[in-house]
Amino acid sequence: MITDIYNERSKPFDQGRAWVEIDLDALSYNARLINSHLDSGCELMAVVKADAYGHGAVQAAKRLQNEGVKSFAVATVSEGVQLRENGLDGDILVMNYTHPANALYLHNFRLKQLIVDGDYAKALNETGYKIDVHLSIDTGMHREGIDMSKLDEIESVFKHNNLNVEGMSTHFASSDSLNPNDIAFTEMQIQRFNTTVKTFRDKGYDVGKLHTQATYGLLNFNQSQCDYARIGIALYGVLSHDEITNTPLALRPVMSVKAIIAQIRWIDAGESVSYGRTYIADKPIRLATVCIGYADGVPRSMSGNNGECLLHGKRVPILGRICMDLLMIDVSTVDSAETGDVVTLIGSDGDEEIRCEDVASAAGTITNEVVCRMGSRLPRIYR
Repeated sequence: MITDIYNERSKPFDQGRAWVEIDLDALSYNARLINSHLDSGCELMAVVKADAYGHGAVQAAKRLQNEGVKSFAVATVSEGVQLRENGLDGDILVMNYTHPANALYLHNFRLKQLIVDGDYAKALNETGYKIDVHLSIDTGMHREGIDMSKLDEIESVFKHNNLNVEGMSTHFASSDSLNPNDIAFTEMQIQRFNTTVKTFRDKGYDVGKLHTQATYGLLNFNQSQCDYARIGIALYGVLSHDEITNTPLALRPVMSVKAIIAQIRWIDAGESVSYGRTYIADKPIRLATVCIGYADGVPRSMSGNNGECLLHGKRVPILGRICMDLLMIDVSTVDSAETGDVVTLIGSDGDEEIRCEDVASAAGTITNEVVCRMGSRLPRIYR
């Protein structure tokens, strides 16, 4: 009886509609591989912001801590608090703005805060809480940080009694590109940062640990001598896009995305599929409806742009516009397809694989956005 089944379960089972599978062994492998490419004296700072790029911050950070990772980066104070409350012991750097009203959390949970300008440093200092901070130096990206030319503003941060400067950093604007102009710009940023660091060392200040490299800074500009490499997307086994890098790594994807077929039907030639009738069948088609959509994180922009899924080890195309909760695929070439079958949107099935990079390319975006947008209503299943 359906009632009996309901009474036996406290909640719906995870693989009843759509879900994300996380391979923690692949995460461990990637961390070890990245560590093997770091210069002597450079330490991996694992970026676990945005719920570890959609992979589950607590689970990912704990596995990385077991692999010997001691430093982590998050975007918000809430993300840092979540890690502490779940037993993470390592250093945690909050890389985005924390309102001074939340300075208590920085202090009580031993979180380090990135300082982006002199006024912000002053406001944090005036809260009276002792806080460890890292200084962000703007060397050309113009997103955040104190302009390298504003030496007095930078120096003012060192003079605050309640702020303990433990590091200095910058962020590269185009280190993912091997275009000569972009290479020159990144090299200029490196030189600017090194000049700023030397200026304050010469003044007698302890600038702490240095960090400039994110994933592509490591892959393309590993000559930058730093104490930390802030690695995000590569930890999760993918790169932002398919362009060539100076240091190719044999990464293992950590995330797979799967969903169930809810219905299969035949439609005749001339019939349309989904909203807007953007797809019109030119022959009879066996059409399957899959229980996942853009509310789950599947990019709607992939509609009609060579989007594919895997079913029984075969590639099948997505037809028509992707809906909020559902999408449709052509299963005419898969005779064995049945309601309840598992469809793979990212991952492997048999000898076929759809990489996150493939999905990002079809959607006209980068992998970072694809994995971060995989929604909270998709349960994570850890392997």
